[in-house]
Amino acid sequence: MLFYGSCLREKQLDGLMLDFYLIVSDYRSAFDKRWLAAANQLIPPNVFYFEHGGLRAKYAVLSEADFARECDVSARTPSVLARFAQPSRLVWVFDDAARSKATDAVSRAAPALLHFTQPTMTDEDAANRLNIWKRAFAYTYGAELRAERQSRPDAIVDAEPERYRRFARAAGFPLELGTTQSERRSADKAWRRFQRRTRRIQMLRLAKASATFAGGVDYIAWKINRHAGTQIRIKPWQRRWPLLAAITLLPRLLKSGAVR
Repeated sequence: MLFYGSCLREKQLDGLMLDFYLIVSDYRSAFDKRWLAAANQLIPPNVFYFEHGGLRAKYAVLSEADFARECDVSARTPSVLARFAQPSRLVWVFDDAARSKATDAVSRAAPALLHFTQPTMTDEDAANRLNIWKRAFAYTYGAELRAERQSRPDAIVDAEPERYRRFARAAGFPLELGTTQSERRSADKAWRRFQRRTRRIQMLRLAKASATFAGGVDYIAWKINRHAGTQIRIKPWQRRWPLLAAITLLPRLLKSGAVR
């Protein structure tokens, strides 16, 4: 069980949502219902909600194999890379073998994210180790349907600049890039393709979450209101038909800029 996200930087957790990843050996063993295992295998991860002691949390389920892939250069989307290039905590582990696999996967996330971002940088930009991180998070946030403001990638790095300098140095950055303008444009286009694919997958995840994430439409509204300053209120029919609610809300949110 891995704890990650903005709550790691917070002392007051009231009104916030804690974020976890639950890494399992395989989906068939993790779920009593076969359709949940199949959904997790087809469009990972499944996301679930729970409350305890006055706190709210959500957790995403990934197999060890999928988690290892998504923390590496073979990742299908940058979502997991972005999350685990940031601080995280291993809060529970079944045994030492599971601990070793989890820490090995997490250790690959930051180098993989920098690997994708490095070709988009000029030598001058890359001379500052923080620039490559800000560029990387700008790309990864741009790949997702998110409510956070455009300043969010810079704020993540500025919250712990020395941590990101150390991580970049340990991963061997900055390097003498020697990339041409044409190569940088090609690398930027590759990121754009990465972003478009991620958004398509996220739409499928949104549809799936209507069946697996109790209270999901209320959570989406809460998160958008919190980050974008909107006043979205969910109607009873939208709670009853969350997928239809998400479909009807999304065009308005995109047009208003509440979600990008």
